[in-house]
Amino acid sequence: MMVDDLGIGDLGCYGNTTLRTPNIDMLAQEGVRLTQHIAAAPLCTPSRAAFLTGRYPIRSGMAGLGQLGVYIISAASGGLPSEEVTFAKVAKRQGYETALIGKCHLGLNCERNDDYCHHPSTHGFDHFYGITLTNLRDCQPGHGSIFTNVQAHIPFKTLGVGVATVTLLHARGVVTVRRKLVLSVAALVGTAAAIFGTFVATFPYFNCFLMRNREVVEQPYVSENLTQRMTDEAVDFLERNSALPFLLFFSFIQVHTAMFASPAFQGTSQHGIYGDAVHEVDWSVGQLMQTLDRLNLRENTLVYLTSDQGAHLEEISVRGEVHRGWNGIYKAGKSTNWEGGIRVPGLLRWTGMLPAGKDIDEPTSNMDIFPTVVKLAGGTALGDRVIDGHDLMPLLQGKVERSKHEFLFHYCNAYLNAVRWQPPNSYSIWKVFFFTPDFYPENGTACMHTHACFCTASYVTYHDPPLLFDLSHDPSETTPLTPDTEPAFHSVLEEIRAAVALHKESITPVQDQLAPGHLLWKPWLQPCCSSLSQLCRCERDGGRDGHRSTAAAEADSPQDQHIIA
Repeated sequence: MMVDDLGIGDLGCYGNTTLRTPNIDMLAQEGVRLTQHIAAAPLCTPSRAAFLTGRYPIRSGMAGLGQLGVYIISAASGGLPSEEVTFAKVAKRQGYETALIGKCHLGLNCERNDDYCHHPSTHGFDHFYGITLTNLRDCQPGHGSIFTNVQAHIPFKTLGVGVATVTLLHARGVVTVRRKLVLSVAALVGTAAAIFGTFVATFPYFNCFLMRNREVVEQPYVSENLTQRMTDEAVDFLERNSALPFLLFFSFIQVHTAMFASPAFQGTSQHGIYGDAVHEVDWSVGQLMQTLDRLNLRENTLVYLTSDQGAHLEEISVRGEVHRGWNGIYKAGKSTNWEGGIRVPGLLRWTGMLPAGKDIDEPTSNMDIFPTVVKLAGGTALGDRVIDGHDLMPLLQGKVERSKHEFLFHYCNAYLNAVRWQPPNSYSIWKVFFFTPDFYPENGTACMHTHACFCTASYVTYHDPPLLFDLSHDPSETTPLTPDTEPAFHSVLEEIRAAVALHKESITPVQDQLAPGHLLWKPWLQPCCSSLSQLCRCERDGGRDGHRSTAAAEADSPQDQHIIA
């Protein structure tokens, strides 16, 4: 199970005392809690690509060189290449029934609006019920638009100075500006503004849709009860396949904005709609765990829960409401490689196979789920590609005490941003930053002016020598070390630079799936369940009321293994 934008500090089992998450906390009590679990990227699209493939997203082309690091348009041609091997593909080959319910965010089509080259079915999922993009502000009336922040990237000051200068020179007779030119420019600006306004107004109809397998069943989708509908869908999947080996990837649409909660959960939290959404996520987890118990599957099922990255600290609603989570003691949040952006919950439960109530503070990654699932499913190692994750079972079961991750490389889009190093026979966790985002306001830990922090040169500060922290003593990354305060300063940097050189040698250039040409809207790729004249609107989802069929029969306890990730 993967929650969207959930902060590590939002859960009771990670120290929260003001939100109620008893079902998630029970996973920690009955299983293993990872306290240094790291997302492979601080943004949705690359993090999810890494999670499914066990590889740094730069290896699959799912990390770009531009400002935008995720997909925000459904009719774009980029996505996780079909050549990539996901843990779902491996499990399916081994006879598992596989499903992805919820958010995917890894592309949809390539050349036609029905080729489904990036659809979950292409990546090994027999069943899909969910969204292929993400839950954007535009998907809920009254929540504003993600394009509101476009103005932050328009150089108004420069344009203003330019217009003022030309006006002054024209007034003094230095230059002559013809009226026809002024009218043409005004017409051009007006046309561009009209096109942009139309794009924003119609955006929800073309991008906020719900799919069942390869069919669009609701366009635009209605958020109310959406988590309950998806929970019902997951319960149905478990019931239908309880006598078979199965793999279920339940990918919550919450707690990403636009924020929503079903009526039963509205007003249940002292933290507004965000807290209400967390409560609903916890309820959903409880429903799935109760279903496993009812079907006698507890001892045959590995359960994993995480977040795709840290909480999004810049999330303030159009009405000024705080719609963000909490990253605990960790600095900054989503879109950064400070610990608050990448240190995420990591809970694993397998009754009878994993110890209960155990904490592991070793560095682990969401990329580790791939090799773990592959081995449990009886798959074989992939010798034709680099796999960056490591099988977690020996560490979880106490057969080994140390993680195999001596180094972890933290990318900001396609730029190597930071490196984490745990030397052998040492419990120090060194972390260096080659550059850091420029926060706004400067004394903050977020990029409020741009709604997210960017990785390109004009939005970051480069460090030479790199910033160095020892996370074992300074997990909040408050005080960079210097040669005067850390005798091993230069030797640590030397070791990390050598590791970076080896790592870069292992990177094979591939097509950039987040290049501008793969991000732009292409009308011929547009999914549409009615007609353009109807703005593609339709309501075909039979489960819209959130009422689940209870026709499936309970099964006796099978011997097959099951995985809920």
